[in-house]
Amino acid sequence: MIKPLMMTAALLLTPAAAMAQMTPLAEMPSGAYTLDKSHASVTWKVSHLGLSDYTARFAKMDATLEFDAKDPTKSKLVATVDPASVRTDYPNAAEKDFDKKLAQGDEWFNAGKFPEIKFESTKVEKTGEKTGKVHGNLTMLGVTKPLVLDVTFNGAYIKKPFADVPGLGFSATTKLKRSDWGFSTYVPNIGDEVEVLIEVEFHKAS
Repeated sequence: MIKPLMMTAALLLTPAAAMAQMTPLAEMPSGAYTLDKSHASVTWKVSHLGLSDYTARFAKMDATLEFDAKDPTKSKLVATVDPASVRTDYPNAAEKDFDKKLAQGDEWFNAGKFPEIKFESTKVEKTGEKTGKVHGNLTMLGVTKPLVLDVTFNGAYIKKPFADVPGLGFSATTKLKRSDWGFSTYVPNIGDEVEVLIEVEFHKAS
């Protein structure tokens, strides 16, 4: 009886034990990291008639991180989003496919003509022990403009649980004025300022 109880206790303690084994960022291996797509999201919010913040997301994205453990400010990030993957959870999609309208409409994301939204970093700035700003260029609808991501480093594992590879995790936010990219449909009834929320995990490339 005692042995099964000890095994159960060990299983319950596993998450806490795993957290205790997190690795300092400086001790992580440098090099190329790829996006863990099963633990990544890009969500955005925009004002709707001043009544609420309409919230949607992109279901398809990718990213690569060239990580420099000795000097993280020398790291480089390239991220892409498929605008055709926009998801709004709009009701009665069989009657009105609002996701398709947003993705393909000429006045919206126009994914047929512009099939990719891309961010490429140009500079990484450290602002705190676990915070920083990633400066870069965002290309959307054929227009390239500077954009800054406010990034928080969440943690790292030299051997990430369940993946058995080095892993890094970050959260990021940014705000952009969509009309700067020529995306002014229904401004100001639909807000010009868009808030973007990003959650990502990266795995060391083999």
